[in-house]
Amino acid sequence: MAFNSLFAKLFARYVVQSQKSWYTQSEAIQKKIFQSLIIQAQNTEFGRDHRFHEIQTHKDYVQRVPIRDYEQIREYIKRILAGEKDILWKGKPLYLSKTSGTTSGAKYIPISKESIKYHIRSARDAILYYIFQMPGKPNFTDYKMIFLSGSPTLIEKNGILSGRLSGIAHHHIPAYLQRNKLPSYETNCIDDWETKLGKIVDETIDQKMSVISGITPWIQMYFDWLREKSGKNIKQLFPHLQLIIHGGVNFQPYQKAIAEVLGGNVDTIETYPASEGFIAFQDTQTEPGLLLLVNNGIFYEFVETQDLEKENPKRYTLGQIKIGKNYAIILTTNAGLWSYLIGDTVKFVSKDPYRIVVTGRIQHFLSAFGEHVIVEEVEKAMLVALNNYPKARIKEFSVAPSFKNDSELPYHEWNIAFESVPENMTEFAETLDNEMRKQNIYYDDLITGNILQRLKIRVLPPNAFQVYMKSIGKLGGQNKVPRLSNDRNIADKLTSLVQSV
Repeated sequence: MAFNSLFAKLFARYVVQSQKSWYTQSEAIQKKIFQSLIIQAQNTEFGRDHRFHEIQTHKDYVQRVPIRDYEQIREYIKRILAGEKDILWKGKPLYLSKTSGTTSGAKYIPISKESIKYHIRSARDAILYYIFQMPGKPNFTDYKMIFLSGSPTLIEKNGILSGRLSGIAHHHIPAYLQRNKLPSYETNCIDDWETKLGKIVDETIDQKMSVISGITPWIQMYFDWLREKSGKNIKQLFPHLQLIIHGGVNFQPYQKAIAEVLGGNVDTIETYPASEGFIAFQDTQTEPGLLLLVNNGIFYEFVETQDLEKENPKRYTLGQIKIGKNYAIILTTNAGLWSYLIGDTVKFVSKDPYRIVVTGRIQHFLSAFGEHVIVEEVEKAMLVALNNYPKARIKEFSVAPSFKNDSELPYHEWNIAFESVPENMTEFAETLDNEMRKQNIYYDDLITGNILQRLKIRVLPPNAFQVYMKSIGKLGGQNKVPRLSNDRNIADKLTSLVQSV
C-alpha cells in the first residue's frame, strides 16, 4: 500500500470517529454556536443596529433580526465593497463569493477567515467519510483527480478578493492533493466553458483518473466529450475511476444516462456546498440523506415553506423540526449572514444523526394555476417514468406552464432533451402525469376539475439546454438549469433557439 493510501485510511478513521461525538449533542452545539456568533458580532454595524448586546435567547434574536434575503442586506454589502470594516462581521471578509443574482445582477456573499476553514474542512471530510466507509476498496488518492470548477482567478478591490466559490476553494486545496489534481491552473483559468472543456479533455483523456468532481450536468457533458473523442466508454478510458463527487442538482434524473456512458460501476458522493456555508454531505453509502453539519460555524433555522410568505413566520431550531416536512433553510453564519434566506428547501429524513434531502428552490416552483408544484415532485415523477422505460435517457428537462388559448385548456409543458427517447412517448407522458397526480393533490384536483389538461412533452435535441445556457452566458461552472418556472421565459427561449438551429 502506498504511503498516501495508508495515511488517508488512518486519517479518515481518526476524523470520522472524533466527529461522531457531536451526533448526539447537535442541539447543544447549535445553542453554543448561536451564543458565540452573537457575542462576536456585538460591535459590528449590524450588531449595533439590532442591539445584539441585549440578546440572550433565540426568542430575543427572532424579535430583533427578521429573515432576510440578499436584497435586504444589499446596503450592508455595498459598504463592505467600499472597503468599510466591521459591517456584518468583525473586520473585513477574507473573500466575497460572486454568484448570479436573480433580480438585480451579481451577488457578493462574504466569506470570513473563520468560515473559509469550514468550507475546506467539509469538502475534505466528505472524502474521508467515504474512505472510512469503504476500507476494502483501492485508495483513489494514488491516482489523478479532476475538479470541474469555475476559474480560480480572483479580483482584489479595497483589500478583499472576489471570485466564484469553486475558484476560491481552488486556492485552499490541501498540498497532499495538489500533486494529483487536474486540470492545470492555466486551463482552469479559461472563462469560456466549451474552450475550457476541450482543454480539460485533452489534459485528462490519457491519465489514470480516480475521482471526478463537479456539477452533475457538466460531469455528463465532460463524459460525452470524452466518449466522442475516444470512441470508448469512461471505464475503458479510466479503469481506476472509483468516485464521482456531485452536488448542486439532483443526481437521479441523470443517473441512467451517466451509467450508460460510464460502462461500469462507480460510487458517488453528494455534497451540499453553498457560498453561504458548507451545509451537508453524504456520510454513508447505505443510508438516505446528507449529514447536516451542525458544528460548522452555522446556526440553522427552518421555516415551513407554506408559511414563508407570512409576515412573521414561525422559525424552528434544530430540536423542533419534524421528519418529512418541507422547510426553507435559514442560515446565521460566522461570515456575517444573519437569518439569511438562501433560497433552498429541505426535508429531514433522520434525527439521529440529523440528515436532510434538498427538495428544491423557493423561487423554482410552478403554481400558475394554484397547483403549488415543487422541484422534488417533478424529479420523483421523472425518476419513476425513467425506471418504467429502461431505454429512455435524458440530458436535461424543465417544466413550464402553457396558458389557455381558444382551442384548448392550459397544461404543464415538460421540455425534455432526450439522449434516447422512450419507445412510447404517449405512455411515457401518461406515466409522468399519473405520478404527478399521486404526489400533488392540487394538480390532481385541477385535472379532475377540467381546469388543466394532462401534461404534454416537448421533445428537444440532446444539446438544447447547453445551447440555452450558453445563450444566457451561464454555460459551465456552478450554473444550473432551473427545473421549474412559473412563467414561459425559459420555455419560449428554448423554442426560439431550437427553431433557429
